[in-house]
Amino acid sequence: MSTSRNGWYSVLFTGLFLFGTAQLTAQAQGLGNSPYSSLGIGEIYGNSNVTNLGMGGMGTAYANSFFLNSVNPALLVRNRYTLFEVGLLGQSKGLTDGRGQKQQDFGANLSYLTFTFPVTRYWSTGIGLRPYSYVDYQTTQYQKVPGTIYESEYIYRGRGGLNKATFTNGFSLTKSLFFGFEAAFLFGNTTKDSDSRLLIGGDDITVKRSTQTSYSDVVWRFGAAWRPKLKNDWFLNIGATIDPMTKLGGNSIDTYQQIDASGTQISNPDTVSTRSGGSVTLPTQFRGGIVLEKSQKLAVGVEFGYQPWSKFSDLEGNSGSLQDSYSIGAGLEYTPKTRSTRYLDLIPYRLGFNYSKLPYSVGGKQPNDVNVSLGVSLPVGQYVNSVSISLIGGQRGTVTNGQIQERYFKIGLGLSLNQPWFQRQKID
Repeated sequence: MSTSRNGWYSVLFTGLFLFGTAQLTAQAQGLGNSPYSSLGIGEIYGNSNVTNLGMGGMGTAYANSFFLNSVNPALLVRNRYTLFEVGLLGQSKGLTDGRGQKQQDFGANLSYLTFTFPVTRYWSTGIGLRPYSYVDYQTTQYQKVPGTIYESEYIYRGRGGLNKATFTNGFSLTKSLFFGFEAAFLFGNTTKDSDSRLLIGGDDITVKRSTQTSYSDVVWRFGAAWRPKLKNDWFLNIGATIDPMTKLGGNSIDTYQQIDASGTQISNPDTVSTRSGGSVTLPTQFRGGIVLEKSQKLAVGVEFGYQPWSKFSDLEGNSGSLQDSYSIGAGLEYTPKTRSTRYLDLIPYRLGFNYSKLPYSVGGKQPNDVNVSLGVSLPVGQYVNSVSISLIGGQRGTVTNGQIQERYFKIGLGLSLNQPWFQRQKID
């Protein structure tokens, strides 16, 4: 077996790139202030890579053999080369509430780091690391104290999130039937603070209550795909995945302390309560899709997802007022000519749309999330095979029913190395 020298240079180049962005990604787990992340275990990132994001998140049924598909583990076996891929995700967001208050925010984070390779002709495996969820919010409220002329101030803030280390395997059962599974270790912690103080001027004292929660456990995903040939180079792709319901282990500690107007601690943090050996219930998630494909030319399809978040429960057994959620997406990928000598003919172009009913309940209504996306993968030099870029613009929530409207623009950047490593050399 042999490994390309350029391959090792590519890994070194990408590693240096990651080191250079470490300061950026270490500053925040999330993608900017999101009031909705205060609910449940926070905002869920999802499993889409940059190429999937350009197609409305579609990936349950379709995989381009030159790029990693992390949505359906069964499709990992479609990659017949060693693949090293890195993704970054940034988001600019404008928030507006029903009172006309506005805020502009920005956040960026490492989206994923993956390495996969074929073990045999019928089996591919891979490892990866990506964020799973994030908590990132801060809100301030003022209320009049009944029977007085004073106001009270309440500040709520949260930080942290969960990460996911994955071990994925995809198998080719027949020429057109695939099966796979992903075993993942979720780990991380969140901190949620609530500060309250009476605004009487002078020596205002703040009472801070802080809840720190840590999580860790193993979760699973199973996937299957069927790719029958229709005629000539046309294929039908049908795929589905299921994430079984999981009891996610967790521990928490609840403390409070007093702080004076200058920020000096009046008292050391006192423990209100501790909880160990508890669990959070993550509900089952289903996804399915169907795609019509002309090999190495065109792919167009739709995808559906459903997760009964009403079955969620936190460490105290509370549902968090979450509701069942679903999503519908459509996507297209088009490559003019894969064997052309003209650069623009080699670029895969992507277009997508996604509509989601979010699991949050605000004013008795569930916010919607609607977005459109564009994407390309640009062939580049010898150290990185391609640079994938996806642009997503959308809106979720409204300014009515007590909701917060978020208009956002996301940009995903993926670096991909795809080379025939670990293959025996043949002498003619």
